[in-house]
Amino acid sequence: MEKLKIEDNYQTYKLGNFKLKSGKEIPDAFIAYKTLGDPKLPAIIYPTWYSGSISDNLWLTGSDKTLNPSKYYIIMPALFGNGQSSSPSNTPDLRPFPEVLFYDNVRAQYELVTKHLGVKHVRAVLGWSMGAGQTYQWACQYPDFMDIAVPFCGSARTSLHNQVFLEGVKSALYAALGTSSAGVAKPDLHTAEGKKVSFNAETQKIGLKALGRVYAGWGFSQAFYREKLYETAPTLGFKNLDDFLVNFWEAWALSKDAENMLVMVHTWQAGDCSQQEPYNGDFKKAMEGIKAKTLVLPSKTDLYFPPEDSEIEVQNMKPGVGTLKVFPSIWGHWAGGPGQSTEDVKWLDSRLREFFAEN
Repeated sequence: MEKLKIEDNYQTYKLGNFKLKSGKEIPDAFIAYKTLGDPKLPAIIYPTWYSGSISDNLWLTGSDKTLNPSKYYIIMPALFGNGQSSSPSNTPDLRPFPEVLFYDNVRAQYELVTKHLGVKHVRAVLGWSMGAGQTYQWACQYPDFMDIAVPFCGSARTSLHNQVFLEGVKSALYAALGTSSAGVAKPDLHTAEGKKVSFNAETQKIGLKALGRVYAGWGFSQAFYREKLYETAPTLGFKNLDDFLVNFWEAWALSKDAENMLVMVHTWQAGDCSQQEPYNGDFKKAMEGIKAKTLVLPSKTDLYFPPEDSEIEVQNMKPGVGTLKVFPSIWGHWAGGPGQSTEDVKWLDSRLREFFAEN
């Protein structure tokens, strides 16, 4: 249970046979994580996002950032399905891989943080995108465990429009297998009928390239494309639109594992932090259950986590708990990470510094 192994500069903690909220389990489960800073310092939990590895979180940390390892003990746990924690790609004998919720991820993270790392209380939980979903989950599932929460470019409950977008992401992969979605937060039709489906090298390549193209229309805003920032931004600098689609979006998708991506899509699509005790599906009650001072940071031009949804979340919190500030950016969802919009990184870090100081 306590044994660690070092892989690519991160560690894994063994969870044993990990029971999921659905009643299924991941046998010999493990959670990957990385820590920065001294364990005696105030702790911060900073989970990963859709498709992201632990190293993809490092852009928001450093001696010049609010998340400074000389001031905080920063714990970065990886999502189930990201390829570092238990995932289809590293658990080859488990098919189909069970459906995992934010609830399951956060319960595993709580065990890691409390039982293994010995942390009794944290200064903050924060994260981008699916990291924001985990932040909300933490704030509702363990409301007394943190002082502050900062979800950026994410949500406490995956909106209907977001679920529809994710059907496109899923369907790009399923089409490569000759099947299709059985519905929102459901597997493909072949799996639903009990037929075994698996990717080979060719179907995986076809599906992931399609996934990259589906995602290309959502990750950045219309204004980002209108202004041709894919050519002019110093961190991008692609020759033209086709170059961007192939060498940014397809390259990103092709670096992933198709089955891993489907596990994480389910987690995201089924996201709803009110689907647990004591809220039992009452979203307002779940938002009122948040005790940590919460800074909610949507992007003005995010196509799938729009500010309007964040406004509803903050309005449903108890008075004085939630604060809403909007990224004034045309980088869409990418305003919140993973660090390519340098002006947005400065804006985000400034908001974090202010909020940490105020609370």
